[in-house]
Amino acid sequence: MAIVNRGFVGRRDRMADRLPPGQYSTLDFPVLSAEPTPALPHDKWRLTIQSSDHRAHSLDWPQFTALPHEDVTTDIHCVTRWSKFDTRWRGVSFDDLLATLPWQPDDFVMAHCYGGYTTNVPLDDLTGGKAWLADTFDGEPLAPEHGGPVRLLVPHLYFWKSAKWVRRLRFMPSDTPGFWEERGYHIYGDPWREQRYA
Repeated sequence: MAIVNRGFVGRRDRMADRLPPGQYSTLDFPVLSAEPTPALPHDKWRLTIQSSDHRAHSLDWPQFTALPHEDVTTDIHCVTRWSKFDTRWRGVSFDDLLATLPWQPDDFVMAHCYGGYTTNVPLDDLTGGKAWLADTFDGEPLAPEHGGPVRLLVPHLYFWKSAKWVRRLRFMPSDTPGFWEERGYHIYGDPWREQRYA
């Protein structure tokens, strides 16, 4: 018979409250991509931001790197069930990016990437300090296999929403599914509600 002192309930994992349902934590940073990794030198990279009425605003690499950058430490959660705690990024907040636009944005964004990948995100999930365009990971320029030179970082949603190799952000008046959403993934992708699939 086991002896248990009164009031002893076991040791709680101090990270358990940071791990969404169905996830496991890892120290690795697995590389998963829908498309082959593109080779994108900085002088060839360009970000175009497009309104729903086809106005466009573009930034080249010097213009992007001149924007205010922030350091971000956050947990990330992949739909394939791994989570990585305390990842360190640096990038431009979506709020600062919006401040460069000469028009009012619509309520949804489709991220288009070099290689053809797309994913949709509501604007409310990109603003208010919730998303960045990251160009640095763990103190180093973002490696191509992790989405460099620039990827979207939306850490409160499953990581497929943090599109790699971003080249265009298209604003839309209504939500439209992207690459994985058209193939059965959830339209929104909240890891805390296990919104993996439609």
